[in-house]
Amino acid sequence: MSVFTVVTPEELTAWLRNYSIGALVRLEGIAAGIENTNYFVTTTHGRYVLTLFEKLKAHELPFYMNLMTHLSAHGIPCPQPIANLGNQVLSELNGKPASIFTCVPGADLGAVDASRCATIGSLLAEMHLAGLSYTASMPNPRGPQWWEAATPAVTPFLDANAADLLASEIRFQAQHRHDELPRGAIHADLFRDNVLWDGARVGGIIDFYFACTDALLYDVAITVNDWCCTPEPALDAQRAHALLAEYNRVRPFTAAEHAAWPQMLRAGALRFWVSRLYDFHLPRPGALVHAKDPAYFQRMLGQHIAHPAELARLLG
Repeated sequence: MSVFTVVTPEELTAWLRNYSIGALVRLEGIAAGIENTNYFVTTTHGRYVLTLFEKLKAHELPFYMNLMTHLSAHGIPCPQPIANLGNQVLSELNGKPASIFTCVPGADLGAVDASRCATIGSLLAEMHLAGLSYTASMPNPRGPQWWEAATPAVTPFLDANAADLLASEIRFQAQHRHDELPRGAIHADLFRDNVLWDGARVGGIIDFYFACTDALLYDVAITVNDWCCTPEPALDAQRAHALLAEYNRVRPFTAAEHAAWPQMLRAGALRFWVSRLYDFHLPRPGALVHAKDPAYFQRMLGQHIAHPAELARLLG
């Protein structure tokens, strides 16, 4: 969502002639995130979001586009890709695959309480259930194979203790794949800044470009790690219980998921520690770039490793 590829009003005006969404009024870069170039686009018909895909290729994008369309059709609030006059939701702009989407209402929240976490728990379960009928499949682009491949690149930036922790956790996760867990389409990046609130309700879930086919519990763990952790970080039991209880009400956890829960929380922390290390120390050039501190997830992983019994009790 950083601006890596600059688009001028003149370039966008020409591109929009192939759409039926009005004439350009305003173009504004979105200075958040680290994967794609995003702009708010205001036209005479309304407000939209333009995305230029910096890493993903055109042939990789239908999984994400069709998933958003599928979830929206099932009542999940998320952006919908808009087709051009050729009935295509993808085209090219300034040499990059590009698409324009409906702009979902609301804003993200920096701080959330147990009530907001409960809302997210039920919505995440609803999204998982809706995704079970989505027939396309996508391997996790930030799964164990990527962790292992990225480790040699980030290890030189770590001190000895951090390097040992990383290597040890990679080995641990390799021994606990849990292939028996329920699987389906997951968001895989449902952080607070990827949920927009319109008052007390969710206006939209955004940024599906790490979505994939993986364990549903892994998605829950990623969500809990962000929504229910304090700045230290430590898990806030009240928020975690609220989120997990509402999720379980909509889609009850299986016995295998109960057993795998502590390991999945560790997997979620590891995934974002490695990716933040990579983005922080090996950034791509961009006009507006926002890389996040990787040490937060290193500390979270350490907390999860130290308190397995407390993690297990969160699921009841």
